[in-house]
Amino acid sequence: MTERPFRFGLVAGVADLSSFVDLARQAEDLGFDTVLTPDPLMGKDPMTVVSAAFAVTSTLHVGTFVLVDAFRDRRMLDWQARSLHELSGGRFELGIGTGRPDNGGFAERLGVPYDSPGRRVGELAETVGYLKAQADRPPLMLAAGGPKMQSLATREADILALAWMPNTTESAARSIVDGVREKAGNRLSEIEIAANLLSVGDKPAPWLEKWTGTSDEELRRAGAVTLLRGTPEEGAETLLRRREEFGISYFTVSSMYLTEFAAVIERLQGA
Repeated sequence: MTERPFRFGLVAGVADLSSFVDLARQAEDLGFDTVLTPDPLMGKDPMTVVSAAFAVTSTLHVGTFVLVDAFRDRRMLDWQARSLHELSGGRFELGIGTGRPDNGGFAERLGVPYDSPGRRVGELAETVGYLKAQADRPPLMLAAGGPKMQSLATREADILALAWMPNTTESAARSIVDGVREKAGNRLSEIEIAANLLSVGDKPAPWLEKWTGTSDEELRRAGAVTLLRGTPEEGAETLLRRREEFGISYFTVSSMYLTEFAAVIERLQGA
């Protein structure tokens, strides 16, 4: 369905700067294309730390996954994003979204009101419009969950991350992708479609139940597309099929699966 080459990314919180730059070096050496850091996981502001990864790598792209729009002044954000884009030689990628209802308690600490979903999407659309009006901007990633975010992402995003639920089955995924295709229309070929994987191989993910409300075993029994099961060869075959059927060419995974996913990437080099 797409002729785009694969891209592979790691999602990593920033516990300390040394660990983050070490991870960036490893990711580049192992064939990853991007390292992305969430907002505001572990309490660190991503925009203040991502530049460190650029200093120790030469081809790796680094970005956010994703910034909470309500936490940012759009003019300051534009200045920061374009500075990182220029200083890195075009290796910065800006992911931004509406955030979660609790945002880890940061909304309350920052004194930011958590508005209705419709209003938050509207405010994000204003931010996106401002960012896209600037020259020499970085690529823009938007996560597409509900219908309003799908509409915004298919109109404006360079990278559309499919924000599907952990227990999404293959048939449900196909329905979501069909909806995205319909909304994107003639823009579909301009959009890189991304999906995040919750686990890789047969390594258990005991943290899943805490964060998603369902266990690794339950997701496996349901045949969730958010898990990449089997050997590296089987994982590579699955990603080839999902690129063909769903048009997904960009896959991300938690940094705890660095080596497991690297083995899959090795089998997809040049694909």
